[in-house]
Amino acid sequence: MDHGRGGAAVTGPPEAPGVGPVLGWLDGRPLPRAELDRRLAALRGGPRSAALPAPGSAEDRQLTRWVAQVVLTEELCAAEAAARGLDAGDAPPVRLDQRAAVELGSIAAAAFEGSAAVRAVYDAVTADVEVPPGEVAAYRAATARPPAGPGWRLRTPDGEFDADPASLPRELAGALRSAVPGQTVTAGPWTATLLATLPGGYGGAGAAARPYGPAPDGTDRPDGPADAPDAADAPDGPAAAGSDGAAGSDGVAERLRDAARRVAFVRWLDHARAHRLRLVPGLEHPGDPAQPDNHHKH
Repeated sequence: MDHGRGGAAVTGPPEAPGVGPVLGWLDGRPLPRAELDRRLAALRGGPRSAALPAPGSAEDRQLTRWVAQVVLTEELCAAEAAARGLDAGDAPPVRLDQRAAVELGSIAAAAFEGSAAVRAVYDAVTADVEVPPGEVAAYRAATARPPAGPGWRLRTPDGEFDADPASLPRELAGALRSAVPGQTVTAGPWTATLLATLPGGYGGAGAAARPYGPAPDGTDRPDGPADAPDAADAPDGPAAAGSDGAAGSDGVAERLRDAARRVAFVRWLDHARAHRLRLVPGLEHPGDPAQPDNHHKH
């Protein structure tokens, strides 16, 4: 997804004296189209060229518009980095995770991954973004899982394993609830022997069954019950969840701040595009409803 139509008006002439074909206009300065053409040629000559749309098609024109917007975003941030005196350096490309890429939008995400200047500006314009502790605590409360109930250690024809009752067929789980350790129960096509009841909180709701016992070569499985750490032995300190309702080893505060920084950067970028960029006909934002190729076919 991308946010809006890029914010920039399509008012720039497509050519400029002494420059030739123009990619767009940044702060009144024409940007040569050469970098766009270079990138498109690289895509057409690259290993994934067979996956690209047919040349001259509407989809191909949309691809051109998309690449143009990536280059324009990089140029805008390069100018901003220079104005702020930021050291963008020559850092290699990075990879965003899927959540971050979606929240930034495909154009900003591609520019962020490929341009050190975009990343430097991102850091600068979002440095002061914070999430209030109350919002972090509210998020934790809204997404907290209920305490897990006791689990079972079972033996079936397929072997022995520990299981959360919620992960088992309903009929089998119902039969096991009235069983005592050592008892074998059958419910429909399922047969299991209850070996032991495990302490509450094992695995968590919906946890996958975990095999244990000797491996085929006769050694103990590293995840078997004899090797499983006891909850009482869990370390305290930095690895434990914080008690202030905001920080904590669960990473909630950090994830929420990262998301808030992405929102702030997209807003800054949309504002900068609207006030500093002029687009040219044929290289509009691909999501611009006024351009002729912005339509969906099903």
